[in-house]
Amino acid sequence: MCGIAARIAGRMADIGTDLVELMDAQVHRGADSTGFALYGPPRRTGFVVRAVGFNRASLGVDLDDLIKVIRGYGADLESDPTVDEASSAHVSVRLEISELSDIEKWSREADELSHRIEIQSVGRSLEIIKDTGSAADVAGKHGVRGFIGTHGLGHARLATESSVVPTASHPFWARPFPDVAIVHNGQITNYFLLRDRLRRDGYRFMTENDSELIAVWISDRIKAGLDKLQALEQSISEIDGVFTYLISDSDSIGFAKDRWAIKPLVAMGDGGEVAVATEEQAVRRIYAAEGDVVNYDGPALTNTWPVQKAAA
Repeated sequence: MCGIAARIAGRMADIGTDLVELMDAQVHRGADSTGFALYGPPRRTGFVVRAVGFNRASLGVDLDDLIKVIRGYGADLESDPTVDEASSAHVSVRLEISELSDIEKWSREADELSHRIEIQSVGRSLEIIKDTGSAADVAGKHGVRGFIGTHGLGHARLATESSVVPTASHPFWARPFPDVAIVHNGQITNYFLLRDRLRRDGYRFMTENDSELIAVWISDRIKAGLDKLQALEQSISEIDGVFTYLISDSDSIGFAKDRWAIKPLVAMGDGGEVAVATEEQAVRRIYAAEGDVVNYDGPALTNTWPVQKAAA
């Protein structure tokens, strides 16, 4: 029953507030957890790393060990890490780091610490913020409103199979591909088969959530030579189940919908802007005036929306 959303602002804007509104409008679709994939001003070099620590009391030691791994790949911190100030045992961590010599090898080594501190996203501009609770809860705790960027994704989760913890929530980073994220509404029935194939190719999955598979699967297909739209179209025939998903990178947001067309998706916008959501009443939070709504109600549909890299 989960709710998904996307927003492309067409310029640098308060993308955080728009996505909070899109997800607040869909809180009835799942308040177990809420998450956002936010794309801020892109860096020329270096990365923004988002992570979740599982023991606030031992965070200093855990961060020191993660920083050692970062430095082992030729990078370093460009500023002091920032952490949330909530009272929960888990803690959200944000780091700005210089250029890594090998992001794939680095992420694999960093994942050895995942029982203490787990990487949630890596990107030139991508930052994934997700936590338990509603859109209002997560936005208030992590300061999502006021995030300036060009585009992003949102997700409201009703947990059906995996744990209700921040790291099992959406969006998911396409480990180890920088700046790629996904949100998903539905269920993948051949998840274990596809995941095992990708694991044999060296990919790592951090949760039992079937949605984590999609971002890596699409990124692997693009790495193998498909363009984004071809990869989206191929997913409809090779990924079994009922699904509508949105996948984002620094250049665009795309979606694919299964052959049974069970999970809805609508969009509004023009002039390089778009708001996308599971429900029309959510996109009306962004476009309150009367206008045309595109209802993607057919089977086996795909589309991509480009991101205009306009100045602020």
